[in-house]
Amino acid sequence: MAISVSSFGEYRGSRVDQFRLTSDEGVGVDIISYGVAVRDWRVPVPGGERSVVLGFEQFDAYPAHSPHFGSLAGRVANRIKHASFELDGVTYKLPANAGDLQLHGGEEGLGRQVWTGQADSANNAVRFTLFSPDGAMGYPGNVNFAATYTLSGKRLRLELTATTDRPTPISLVQHQYFNLGTSDTVLDHTIQVNSSAYTELGADLAPTGAILPSKGTDYDLRQPRTMRDAKGAPIDYDIGMVLDTGRKLADPIATVISPERDLTLSLWSDRPGLQVYNGVWTDVPVPGLNGRAYGKHSGFCLEDQNLADAVHNPHFPNVIHSPDRPYSHWCEFEIA
Repeated sequence: MAISVSSFGEYRGSRVDQFRLTSDEGVGVDIISYGVAVRDWRVPVPGGERSVVLGFEQFDAYPAHSPHFGSLAGRVANRIKHASFELDGVTYKLPANAGDLQLHGGEEGLGRQVWTGQADSANNAVRFTLFSPDGAMGYPGNVNFAATYTLSGKRLRLELTATTDRPTPISLVQHQYFNLGTSDTVLDHTIQVNSSAYTELGADLAPTGAILPSKGTDYDLRQPRTMRDAKGAPIDYDIGMVLDTGRKLADPIATVISPERDLTLSLWSDRPGLQVYNGVWTDVPVPGLNGRAYGKHSGFCLEDQNLADAVHNPHFPNVIHSPDRPYSHWCEFEIA
C-alpha cells in the first residue's frame, strides 16, 4: 500500500492536488482535490492493467468539459424541479443550470470546488474537507463537508459526512463513469440491480412523484441483461431506481460485468436509491484518458443516492438535515 501526492493544476488561485492510492493487489486510484474527482482507476487484467473510469490527462479539461467525471455532486445531487424549494415557510430560489431545474447543486456545486485533501498513509486513505457557506448556490446554512476514500485490496470505500448549523437539504452522490471493457461504448456490459421499482420522470426529467414497478419495462434489471433491447438497439438509461426494502447491507445493490467477462464491478451502499445512467448525454470534444474519445454511451454511472427531488416529494426519504441530524453516507466499489 502507498500514497503519493503531486500537483495536478490550479483553479481560481487554488492548487489542485492529486492523491495516488495503490494497493498490494495492484489497483491504483488517482483522486484530485477539484470536486474530489476520481481521475483514473487502474485494475490488473491478464497481460497488464486497464483504466476503468472516464477522466482526463490534464486538469484544464475538467472545468471546461467534464460532465462530472468521477466527482462528488451536491449540495443536492440530481434534479430539483423549478430550481426552488420551500423549507420552514421560506421559499429558496436556486440558480438553474438545466433548463428550469437545478442539477447536481448548480454550476458552482461541490463537484466544481477545490477541497482540502489530507493523506492517511496508515489506512491507505485520503480525507477531503470543504466548508460551504450559508447561501452557496442558494442553499441555507453553513455546512462542513468531509469525504474519505479508502483503498483496501480491490475495494474502494467512500464515506461522506456533513454537519450544518441550520436545517438544509443535503444529498450527495459519487459520479464515477465506468467502462470496464475495451470498446468505445458500454452497451454490451451486463448489469443487474436489486430494485423492482423506479421513479417516474416527467418531460423535464424530474420525478413526478410516482414510484412504478419495473416489471415488464426496460428498467427491470433484477436479472442480468445488457444495455440493448431484444433487437440489439441501444437502451438509454437515465433513471432513478428504488432499491428493494429489507435488503441486507452486506449484499451488493448492483453488479456489472465487462463484455470480455474478465472484470466484475460490485457496489454496496446504505442509500435508498440508485441512478442508473449510461452516458446518454455524453459528448466530450477533447480526448480523455489514453486518448480515448468520449461520446454517447461511453460510460455508465451507478449513483447511489437519496431519491431525486425529494424536497418536492415528502413521501420520498427525507433529505433535510440539521444540527441534530447530521448527514452520513457510505458506499463501496470492488472491481475484480
